[in-house]
Amino acid sequence: MKKIVLAYSGGLDTSVAIHWLKEKYQAEIIAMSADVGQEEELAPLKEKALASGASKIYIEDLREEFMRDFVFPLIKSGALYEQQYLLGTAIARPVIAKRLVEVAEKEGAEAVAHGATGKGNDQVRFELTVKALAPHLHIIAPWREWEIRSREDAIDYANKYGIPVPVTKEKPYSMDRNLWHISYEGGILEDPAVEPDKDMFLLSVDPEDAPDTPEYVEIGFVSGEPVSVNGKDLAPVELLTELNTIAGRHGIGRVDMVEIRLVGMKSRGVYETPGGTLLYFAHKQLESLTLDRETMHFKEMAAVKYGELVYYGLWYTPLREALDAFINVTQKNVTGSIRLKLYKGNISVAGRTAPRSLYREDLATFGADAVYNQRDAEGFINLFGLPLKVQGLLAQSLKKQV
Repeated sequence: MKKIVLAYSGGLDTSVAIHWLKEKYQAEIIAMSADVGQEEELAPLKEKALASGASKIYIEDLREEFMRDFVFPLIKSGALYEQQYLLGTAIARPVIAKRLVEVAEKEGAEAVAHGATGKGNDQVRFELTVKALAPHLHIIAPWREWEIRSREDAIDYANKYGIPVPVTKEKPYSMDRNLWHISYEGGILEDPAVEPDKDMFLLSVDPEDAPDTPEYVEIGFVSGEPVSVNGKDLAPVELLTELNTIAGRHGIGRVDMVEIRLVGMKSRGVYETPGGTLLYFAHKQLESLTLDRETMHFKEMAAVKYGELVYYGLWYTPLREALDAFINVTQKNVTGSIRLKLYKGNISVAGRTAPRSLYREDLATFGADAVYNQRDAEGFINLFGLPLKVQGLLAQSLKKQV
C-alpha cells in the first residue's frame, strides 16, 4: 500500500495511529478530520497531524450535511437506544465514514484506517460504511493489530516518540463531541458506582446550579423537521446551536447509563444532549396532536429497530432507507409549534399548536356536546368485548361441569 487515509480526530488513539501506520506499512498517511461540530478541538488539528507524521490533512466541514441528512431523520424517527441514548456518537459515524471513503478515492489510496478499539461499536460503524460504499478498499484497525493494550500504553507510546496528545494518565477518560452531543467514557467512569465529576460536563450546568426562574422556549416544525426557535427561522446548525445554549443553561439533556455494546459487553457512558433532548421532546408532543393511533403505535415499534440500525452501524442498508420512506410519510402533517417550560433539568409542555391537529375539543370535552353520541359506546363495547365474553362463558361452563 502506498497511501492510507486515516479518520483522524486529534485524540490519543488517532495521533498514535499516524506514527504507527507509517512505521508498520511504510506508506504515506493522509489524515481526514470531519468537522461535525467539535468547535475548539479543530483549531490545532493540522499542526498536530503533521507533527505526528501525516503528509497532509483534510478538514472537512460536514456540519450542514450531518444535520440535514442524519440528525433530522433521527429526530423524525424518534429513535432511542435502550430507551435512553439519543445516539449522538452513532449518528455521526456514517457521515464521517462516507467522507473518509470520498477522500480515499480522491487520493487514489488503497486503504483506510480508523482509531476505534476492538472492544467498541465504532469499529463496526466505520467498517460497515466502507464495505457498503467502497468494498474494494482495505481497512486497517490498529487497535486490532498493535501491541498497545490500554490508554496508558498509548500515552507511553506517544511520549516515547514525541507525539502531541490531549490525554494524560491523570485524566484518562475519553470524550467525543459533535453538534448533537458529547459523550464521556473510560477512566474513572468505568466504575458505574462512581458519580461523574461535576466539572466534567461542558454543555450543561448542574441542574442544582441552574436558574431559579423557569424559561420558556417555542420550537417550530415543518413536516417533522425543526425550523424555528421562538418564532425566528434558523438554519439547521444555528438552530441546534441555539437550543444547546438554551437547554444547557438549565441543566437539561444529561444521561448516565449502562448500555449493551454491539460486541456484547456492558459499558457505562455519560452523555450530554441538551438541544437534542428539547427537539425529541417537542417533536413527540407535536406527533401526539397530528398522528392517528395506528400510525403512532406502529411508528413507536419501528423506532426501536431504527435505533438499533443506527447504533449497530447499519445506516447504509435497504432497511434503513425503507424505514425512512415510511417515517417521511408519517411526518407530512407534523407541522406546528410546541412551547416548552425549562426548569432545573426538567422539561414540561406549556402549549401545543398544529394546523392539521387531530385533536378536537368538541369531541374530547367532558362538557355537553352535540358531536358524540355516548350511547354508541354500548355497541362498540359489546363487539370489542365479544372474545372476552366467549372466554367467560366457557369458563363458567367448565366450572359447572366440575
